Amino acid sequence: MKNNENGSNNNNSNRFLYYKPTLLISIGLSIFQLVICVLNYFYWYSNDWFDEKIITQLDLFLKTITWFAISGYLCYSNYQKIPIFLRIWWVFYFFLSCYCLVSDLKHQGFTVTPTYVFVSEVVSIVMGVFFLYMGVFGNKEGEVSHLQQPLLNGHGDDGVRKNVRGDDYEYPFSNAGIFSILTFSWMSPLLAEGNKKTIDLEDVPQLDSGDSVNKVYPTFKNKLYSDNGNGDQVSTLKLVKALLYATWREVLLTGVLALVYTFASYVGPYLIDTFVQYLNGRREFNNEGYVLVSAFFFAKLVECFSQRHWFFRLQQVGIRLRAALIALLYKKGQTLSSRSKQSHTSGEIINFMTVDAERIGDFSWYLHDLWMVPIQVILALLILYKNLGLASIAAFVATVIVMLANVPLGKLQENFQGKLMESKDGRMKKTSEILRNMRILKLQGWEMKFLSKVIDLRKNEEGWLRKYVYTSAMTTFVFWGAPTFVSVVTFGACMLMGIPLESGKILSALATFRILQEPIYNLPDTISMIAQTKVSLDRLASFLRLDDLQPDVIEKAPKGSKVSIEIRDGCFSWDPASSSPTLQDINFRVFHGMRVAVCGTVGSGKSSLLSCILGDVPKVSGTVMLSGKKAYVAQSPWVQSGKIEENILFGKEMDRERYEKVLEACSLKKDLEILSFGDQTVIGERGINLSGGQKQRIQIARALYQDADIYLFDDPFSAVDAHTGTHLFKECLLGLLGSKTVIYVTHQVEFLPSADLILVMKDGKISQSGKYDAILNSGTDFMELVGAHKKALSTLKSAETAADSKHAKGIEENVSVENDKIAEHGEEKKREASNKDENISPQAQLVQEEEREKGRVGLQVYWKYLTTAYGGALVPFIIFVQVLFQTLQIGSNYWMAWATPISEDVEPPVKGSTLIFVYVILAIGSSICVLVRALLLVTAGYKTATILFNKMHMCIFRAPMSFFDATPSGRILNRASTDQSAVDLNIPYQIGSFAFSIIQLIGIIVVMSQVAWQVFIIFIPVIGTCIWYQQYYIPTARELARLIGVCKAPLIQHFAESISGSTTIRSFDQESRFMDTNLKLMDSYSRPRFYSSGSMEWLCFRLDMLSSITFAFSLIFLISVPEGTIDPGIAGLAVTYGLNLNMLQAWVIWNLCNLENKIISVERLLQYTCIASEPPLVIEANRPDGNWPSHGEINIHNLQVRYAPHMPLVLRGLTCTIPGGMKTGVVGRTGSGKSTLIQTLFRLVEPAAGEILIDGLNISTIGLHDLRSRLSIIPQDPTMFEGTVRSNLDPLEEHTDEHIWEALDKCQLGDEVRKKEGKLDSIVTENGENWSMGQRQLVCLGRVLLKRSQVLVLDEATASVDTATDNLIQQTLRQHFSDSTVITIAHRITSVLDSDLVLLLDHGLILEQDSPSKLLENKSSLFAKLVAEYTVRSSSSFGDLSAS
Repeated sequence: MKNNENGSNNNNSNRFLYYKPTLLISIGLSIFQLVICVLNYFYWYSNDWFDEKIITQLDLFLKTITWFAISGYLCYSNYQKIPIFLRIWWVFYFFLSCYCLVSDLKHQGFTVTPTYVFVSEVVSIVMGVFFLYMGVFGNKEGEVSHLQQPLLNGHGDDGVRKNVRGDDYEYPFSNAGIFSILTFSWMSPLLAEGNKKTIDLEDVPQLDSGDSVNKVYPTFKNKLYSDNGNGDQVSTLKLVKALLYATWREVLLTGVLALVYTFASYVGPYLIDTFVQYLNGRREFNNEGYVLVSAFFFAKLVECFSQRHWFFRLQQVGIRLRAALIALLYKKGQTLSSRSKQSHTSGEIINFMTVDAERIGDFSWYLHDLWMVPIQVILALLILYKNLGLASIAAFVATVIVMLANVPLGKLQENFQGKLMESKDGRMKKTSEILRNMRILKLQGWEMKFLSKVIDLRKNEEGWLRKYVYTSAMTTFVFWGAPTFVSVVTFGACMLMGIPLESGKILSALATFRILQEPIYNLPDTISMIAQTKVSLDRLASFLRLDDLQPDVIEKAPKGSKVSIEIRDGCFSWDPASSSPTLQDINFRVFHGMRVAVCGTVGSGKSSLLSCILGDVPKVSGTVMLSGKKAYVAQSPWVQSGKIEENILFGKEMDRERYEKVLEACSLKKDLEILSFGDQTVIGERGINLSGGQKQRIQIARALYQDADIYLFDDPFSAVDAHTGTHLFKECLLGLLGSKTVIYVTHQVEFLPSADLILVMKDGKISQSGKYDAILNSGTDFMELVGAHKKALSTLKSAETAADSKHAKGIEENVSVENDKIAEHGEEKKREASNKDENISPQAQLVQEEEREKGRVGLQVYWKYLTTAYGGALVPFIIFVQVLFQTLQIGSNYWMAWATPISEDVEPPVKGSTLIFVYVILAIGSSICVLVRALLLVTAGYKTATILFNKMHMCIFRAPMSFFDATPSGRILNRASTDQSAVDLNIPYQIGSFAFSIIQLIGIIVVMSQVAWQVFIIFIPVIGTCIWYQQYYIPTARELARLIGVCKAPLIQHFAESISGSTTIRSFDQESRFMDTNLKLMDSYSRPRFYSSGSMEWLCFRLDMLSSITFAFSLIFLISVPEGTIDPGIAGLAVTYGLNLNMLQAWVIWNLCNLENKIISVERLLQYTCIASEPPLVIEANRPDGNWPSHGEINIHNLQVRYAPHMPLVLRGLTCTIPGGMKTGVVGRTGSGKSTLIQTLFRLVEPAAGEILIDGLNISTIGLHDLRSRLSIIPQDPTMFEGTVRSNLDPLEEHTDEHIWEALDKCQLGDEVRKKEGKLDSIVTENGENWSMGQRQLVCLGRVLLKRSQVLVLDEATASVDTATDNLIQQTLRQHFSDSTVITIAHRITSVLDSDLVLLLDHGLILEQDSPSKLLENKSSLFAKLVAEYTVRSSSSFGDLSAS
């Protein structure tokens, strides 16, 4: 295939010089000869035939055939030299043309020879001169060209290109010649490709540099900020100016084209009266008919060329505007201050990009409509004045009334549009938050409650949507009725003024109204679009005015300074307006190579201190000085979707040796061995296919690989187990970073002795600072932290002592016997599983490419859409009303043409009053039809949008967790915003327009066939050709439309990820790289858009040409028939309708294609209504007792689990019993399957084999909500939702305030909440950002205290809190869950030492299971080794290590 392509490219480039002009002139001459041949035929047909004329006709016919043959030959030949027979023919042709002209002039002269024959001979001679030159000199030039070619093209005689997509193919638009640009032929290769196969993004050529965001964005940004140098003053007006400045050339060009189009479109109405008089026998000069036909045809051609290029260039402007805006929004999102971020959530910021920037891009369509309306109205009035005299003033007044009627409607629409956008923002914000936290919602069984919140928000949005669509229905009614109203007023004025109405003048007036109808029809659209765009521009301007991070917070230390970080008299506040700053009196200095530890209780300001050093917290006073590059590891891991390797390299070149060292130091090698694709594994969105520890270690690896000077770690060891934590501290902080400046926040006291400086935080101040031993005795705050740690250690020691003295009692004997069996069974399973895994066929990544339908949009999609609302009952009514409207419209025009005289001297068939009365009755009838149709259409559209929304959201919320793991939220949000918007606001009108335009087209065909059925002779083949063109175009257009959807999701996802990781991106100074990625993704999104609009114009241009030819033929037929055969009035009516033929024919196809493109939004929504659902929430036939589980015993038998059918097993046959009412600890290395076990217990993942019984009841047999509502969990990532403290603790609203306060007091948050203004109603921002990580964890503890279940799971629940808070949580749980079954997954060994039972997992198998004391007795057990390691680590040995 590629070789063929190369070959054809090579052949094209090897053709003789001037090949293209030769081919184009040949085609032009062929068409010209055909027109002359037809004209000659009609000319002699209307006069008499005789022998000489037959020979002339035959001669013209042969010439036409010959030139078509030569054109075809040139088109498909690959000659490098011109064939000799062609050269002879061209020389002969020139001399023959000269002879013919001289002969005609000599024998017949100007008088006898028809004008067109004379013109034909002159054209032949002019063309002949070019062909003579080609025949004599063409080859010489060609040979030189061929010799030069290998040098020019950069490849030798073998003709094999190194790059399939050659220069011509890369930029087809910018490399196209003038003819190719005029006719859109540069699109042909892509359309041909689309017909051969389903095209993908790599088949779509690159954008021209002028259309790339890299060219537009800098111009736009410089203009926007040039006036005042900062973003504070960005106003809507400045934004508009900058946008216009960035695209002024295209805007100017489209303005000129729009003007040319407007003038050309009025040529037809201007000439109709003359044409009717000509048909009536009033001739001004010879061949007047042919001159009129030529004028009509030429005006149509000019109209076609100008309109097509006007539309195409407008879309080009839209693509550029959209790209520039998205780039600017992205840049702004990266520099927003934390306060600004709190006022705009990530969901809202994404909405600015997906909805507002998109709308401003779409507005380019309407750019010139406003100033064109007055011009069109003035031209219309001039034509009316010529025909109807002073009655045109009445027409003007009527037009103004109609336009003024729109003002209140326009204002209403703007208001409703603004409210609609606000409510949509609120919904998208909530949806985005829910998708981020879907795992928690499923674990707690809250998803249906949160779905009802989204549905409520949507109901509010629907209220505004309903108002908006019904207002637009009224606007539609006013404007579809407008031309009728204007014509009634005008003709009425004529009657009153006594101006005689003649059919020619009336038809001219009707044609004028019809053209005036277009700007008036479009005016509501334009005004509504202006309203929408104004709202969007205001929103963007207000967003761009938000505060950025202070640029001068951090000062660079002087060169040669030994100080790495220094803060003097620092006072910082997240909220600059607040009277109590977040941090105050901060003074410390860190020298190069120092290790600084930051510790303190929950909420004391540790993370805020790191944020000060990063420049994220607004500085109230003081100075911050830094020296060197920074690297930062956040407390909540931020990983990008993409390969693990890309996350670690983070934009740096691969240095294999350094990379391996970093993997080793972060103990990632074992994890990478487990993963099917190693470091090439694609991480799902927000790292969903990695455990918390793995994400944290990838984050640490990213920082280590950067080779910075200053490293900031925000509690990185809390998310990993004890063994890994020790390894990380030794290898990373003491090893690889031994010579670097490191500041680490930690809750683990054992990591403190090795610090050169310890900062103890309390209430936003540094309460103590110094070395470990020095501050241990100098104050109480540090003593408290160390004391809590020692208490935990003493528990550990006593456990070991107890084990040594063999005092273990109770169930231990039974369990230990079982344990031996398990160990044997485990080894066997491990071998089995490893063999099994090898046999699994090539594994697939968890996150798959976005599914995109291929081929034709199924008729089923249309059918489902049409029948969703009321079973499709409204559809036949809508069609019937439109048919009735069309009939009444044609009837009223037919009446006017028939009932008025041709000229003044003819008696009118009816009285003037009857004429106007019937016309008014028909007009009122058609207006009522429009109103009914508009109301029915919006009712059906609104109902359908509502049903589809509810269906899709129900399916998404009921989808299994695996769906969210494998589907980036960008894809879901794209459907919930962009596609839902299309279904809300566009698709009903799109389907309506298609149906209405077809009905109008049929109406025109009926009228034209009434007059001249012979038109069908040409009409049928033309329609056939149109359909063929449409069929040829649609495969490419459809795939391009789908690619637009598919290319948008990565853009949204990257945008969303960059906003959530902006701190990390800034701390690594990677803003420019991320900006580049955004620009690349933007261009990938613009590419299919650009070529989609090019392909649309390619089709429309060809359809316009065909319909212009049809129109010309019908006119030629009308002037050729003998006088009196056809009623001139009715013939004129046919012409008035025919003037619209090309517009309507193109409009039908355009609507069809646009519908095919837009209906893809419905297809995408329907895709998500077919997601496989989770098992039922409640199974009525099998509901557990009200008090289940009463005992809490859990039996697990041969449990095997994998995350997806194409993934390997994660749990490989677990068998164990967890006794009821006992505390069980689950330990194991990161990735051993601990979290998977919990997910299976809550049925987030269904087992591949085996079963879990709780109190003898198989959990797979009951409903999910029955199961999840009876179990409690404190999850690994503490999650809070936007809302209030009350809604976070009790989302289902089941508890009283008294109970909530009780729970808050138990989890030590009562005092904290009482301090806040709103108490239980105090605000929680998105993700709980205004609460510290430890406080969020305590809120999660509060939730389980309220719920009080018999089975409680702690999934690494105390990872984010200091030891004192950890002890507090453990104590609270011991006190309130003494008789419950508690399963703890822990990294801190102390958390599981007081358990009754410990399970040690490795690679998805239980390797050890017993009481802690029994396991500690056996010094060779893996558990004993883990404890020993923790003890060593905790006995301050790091101080010695670092000293050595």
